[in-house]
Amino acid sequence: MPKEHAYRRGVHPKDLISFRVLIKETDLLVSSSKDLSEQTRDRVHHYRRQLEDYIKTQPDFLSTLLPYPEDPFAPEIIREMISATRIFDVGPMAAVAGTIAQFVARDLLQYTEELIVENGGDIFLKTERPVTVSIFAGTSKLSDKLGVVIYPEQMPAGICTSSATVGHSLSLGSADSVCIISSKASIADAAATALGNRITNQFKLKNEIESMRESKDIKGGVVIIGKTMASWGEIELTKIH
Repeated sequence: MPKEHAYRRGVHPKDLISFRVLIKETDLLVSSSKDLSEQTRDRVHHYRRQLEDYIKTQPDFLSTLLPYPEDPFAPEIIREMISATRIFDVGPMAAVAGTIAQFVARDLLQYTEELIVENGGDIFLKTERPVTVSIFAGTSKLSDKLGVVIYPEQMPAGICTSSATVGHSLSLGSADSVCIISSKASIADAAATALGNRITNQFKLKNEIESMRESKDIKGGVVIIGKTMASWGEIELTKIH
């Protein structure tokens, strides 16, 4: 079994059972009221098959960094990725991790009342208690020192992170962490990628955040570049000791 990602060390939800499902590039850490590893594996295979089959016939879906044309005949997960990323003027794969987390979680909620699905740092949340999500920002001194508190009345919620300095995902900017909160993980993922691409230095923070404030789909966010941090929207930050 490959070693766990560094940002998962602090994931220990009380009273929930946590398990990992790893299928090709999809690496999920799921916490729920019961062991749903078999159901999770089935759902990941289902949605990955739809993605892989679509990419075989439309290879530019995988590679383009531009908004993808709407396709009413595509599977639902493909249409969701296209829709979410078109809002923020990025390519459809910018939302792949968040969308998979969202769709798998939607299907698992028939078996459990509480659920956390994390896919490469992109999270779907639905719990009956407040949850604090630590912000991992690579070598920044602020990494893992701050957390976003999400309350049950704000859920279901998607909390997704993009970084130019952490992980293998493509980012054209320089931010250590761009964390976005939305009611949908697909939209949070697309928005985090888009904002991360636009922030090439700390002097662009204010203007780019102002443009993101105008989106009705975004509840709030946090950006970290080195020692600089900015936040906005309906979020509560807390120190993590």
